[in-house]
Amino acid sequence: MPKPLVLVDRDGDVAVVTFNDPERRNAMTRDMGEAFAREMTLLAREPGLRAVILTGAGGAFSAGGDLAMIEERAAEGAAEPGVARRGIRATMRSFYELFLSVRGLACPSIAAINGHAIGAGLCVALACDLRIGSTEAKLGLNFTKLGLHPGMGATWTLPRLVGEARAAELLYTSRIFGAEEAERMGLLSRTLDPDAVLGEARRLAAEIAACAPIAVAGVKRALERSSNATLQDQLSFEATEQAICFETRDVHEGLAAARERRAPKFTGS
Repeated sequence: MPKPLVLVDRDGDVAVVTFNDPERRNAMTRDMGEAFAREMTLLAREPGLRAVILTGAGGAFSAGGDLAMIEERAAEGAAEPGVARRGIRATMRSFYELFLSVRGLACPSIAAINGHAIGAGLCVALACDLRIGSTEAKLGLNFTKLGLHPGMGATWTLPRLVGEARAAELLYTSRIFGAEEAERMGLLSRTLDPDAVLGEARRLAAEIAACAPIAVAGVKRALERSSNATLQDQLSFEATEQAICFETRDVHEGLAAARERRAPKFTGS
């Protein structure tokens, strides 16, 4: 029986999802993508889930898209220029959606970048809400050095995280860079020793899970829409979300905990 390409370890209100093909440095195949999307669909239906951590087995987070798959698309394009383009476009778009299913989670996601994250491997980390990384990790969006336009949302997520000028440099040059530089430019929240990355991700997930889940989910929705909203529109959205929170038991628990100087115990209701 083949080993599972994606592992899920549920610990209470936090789940750790692991790319599990270390022999190939967690190269992203369609089979892995389909397994990943299935797990994301299941997790998205879990009402008690408050945070998800994404990491890689072995020494890499993910080395990126499977080269055999890329070579197959290149052969199709070369065999029927123009004619094959529509089919390749549909194939690649559906491939992106498998891994970008992490964006469908209502709770925050944390990429625990335990090792190298290259190409599409970095793209899926960029799709998470937060990123922390190993000091030994190398990162890069190496598409143009493979003769490819970037995919999997790289041209959308990267400018929002590091700014347009830095994103342009990294995407044009395909330059590989270290985790500490990634932290300085804002791509990573923090860098740690390799053996501390997953533990810190768990600590961060627990900190998120200790907050009111309805409010946290609202923050996620607000952040996702903020870059395309006017201030007045965002103020209206925030007021709506606060009105929702004022109807919950959790706001009473939060206020009581503040008065009593204790940690709150939120139920998500």
